[in-house]
Amino acid sequence: MKAFLILEDGTVFTGTSIGSRKEVISEIVFNTSMTGYLEVLTDPSYAGQAVCMTYPLIGNYGICYEDQESLRPWPDGYIVRELSRIPSNFRCEDTIQNFLKRYDIPGIAGIDTRALTKILREKGTMNGMITTDPDFKLEEVIPRLHAYTTGKVVEKVTCEEKSVLKGKGPKVALMDFGAKENIAESLNKRGCQVTIYPAFTKAEEILKDQPDGIMLSNGPGDPKECTEIIKEIKKLYDSQVPIFAICLGHQLMALATGADTKKMKYGHRGGNHPVKDLETGRVYISSQNHGYVVDTETLNPEIAVPAFENVNDKTNEGLKYVGKNIFTVQFHPEACPGPQDSGYLFDRFIKMMEVTE
Repeated sequence: MKAFLILEDGTVFTGTSIGSRKEVISEIVFNTSMTGYLEVLTDPSYAGQAVCMTYPLIGNYGICYEDQESLRPWPDGYIVRELSRIPSNFRCEDTIQNFLKRYDIPGIAGIDTRALTKILREKGTMNGMITTDPDFKLEEVIPRLHAYTTGKVVEKVTCEEKSVLKGKGPKVALMDFGAKENIAESLNKRGCQVTIYPAFTKAEEILKDQPDGIMLSNGPGDPKECTEIIKEIKKLYDSQVPIFAICLGHQLMALATGADTKKMKYGHRGGNHPVKDLETGRVYISSQNHGYVVDTETLNPEIAVPAFENVNDKTNEGLKYVGKNIFTVQFHPEACPGPQDSGYLFDRFIKMMEVTE
């Protein structure tokens, strides 16, 4: 069956329908990873977005459910150049086509994803519609695309209740703003007991449990939408508990301490982004997924200073907080780019907790 991708600038791509056949409007973003498509599909940070994979062949090793970053996929839609018809891998349990159908996610294959990516890079991220209706009317669709916003998506992806991963080491409170499972696992593998809290948990409840450290997770959407969460993070900042934050958590901590964030033209999404440690000069290959960034010009140097920067565009990739046991990064140290380039940050967090004890 034919499918159509309609962008808010009026561009229309024609391809083949994959997954669900329902119609969807979403923010269209692109990911430059060559592998890891299941991790992309199950990353809660993609809630409210449809993902275009820039690598031309997707699905050749099928679906291995053990590799999921959450219990279900989160993107509104999926866009690929070619979907592998016959996956082949000894761990393969299913196909992407079946996976998308099972979770009612529509997609489109067979379009020029390179042309789509060039449009998004030149004009910036924009909204789009995936539909199988050949009789769509552009003059009716475009206003609907302009009106779409991702809204408050953190409440959609966060866990419903507190849970615990047992461990004999430091006790870590993990705030789930859309946390990938490998964050909790990376801490748990290092011996930490990880208590996972819903995003809107009050700071008083977390501090009452006397954690040795607090982890602020990744998540979807505009950080400025999280007004209630930001108030609670300010209380956590005012405590003396060590804090490590990733992605959305990094942006929320900046907002909680008086800095500002801004939307990027087309964001960073992929497993191949170089970041530089400003203290050592060393460059790491990182995995990233964000459309907003901390504006370093709004930083108060008495509160926080840049710790990492993106080698490609010099945007901020991490902050070190002055006089506090707090550091935050924009990239994903748990996501195995490199493959373990920045995993040392979890070790740094654990040492910080031990020193504080």
